[in-house]
Parts: sequence; C-alpha cells; structure tokens
Amino acid sequence: MNLRSILIAAMGMTMAAGAVSTASAATAWQDHHPRRVEVNHRLDHQNHRIREERREGDLTARQAHRLHRADHRIRMEERRMARRHHGHLTRAEQRRLNHQENHVSHRIGH
Repeated sequence: MNLRSILIAAMGMTMAAGAVSTASAATAWQDHHPRRVEVNHRLDHQNHRIREERREGDLTARQAHRLHRADHRIRMEERRMARRHHGHLTRAEQRRLNHQENHVSHRIGH
C-alpha cells in the first residue's frame, strides 16, 4: 500500500467515525428530516463520484483529497446547522449547502 492509499483510507475512516458518533445522538426524525436527507444524499453521491473518478484515473490523489475535504466541510456545516435547529435545516440553510455542493460538483471530473 502506498502513502496515497493509506491517506485516502484514513480519511474515509475518519469521516465514517464522525458519521457514526453523530448518528447515535440523533433521533429518527432528526436523521430523516427531508432537507437533511437531500443534502446528505447529495454528499454521499458526490463522494461516490470522486472515488469513481479517482479509480478511473480522471482525478489525481491530490484532487480527490481536496474534493473529499470540501465535501467533509459541507457535511460538518450541515451538522452544525441542524444542531442549531433541533435536528433540521431551514430552507435558506438547505439552499446554502446545495450551492456549496454545486461548486464541488462542478470540480469533479474536470
């Protein structure tokens, strides 16, 4: 295993651990609030796209790392926003997060 593979694997495990710790503290309604579901589904889809582009050689390890880091920041912001509103997002917050996701999405595969 080379250093890039190790770094990518470590980042994935860190993101997964963060998801588990916050998921265990939330109620079912909070986890399944429609705006949060939509934002998190997009983040999951983008994560998959980044992995696929990296696997196919369309992204360098550095590019993939930066994109994963940008998505991770969006996910952390989504969690902070949800905590402020007892587990849900406002429409304005959802629009803001979607705008940020759009920016990252345009960088995938270019």
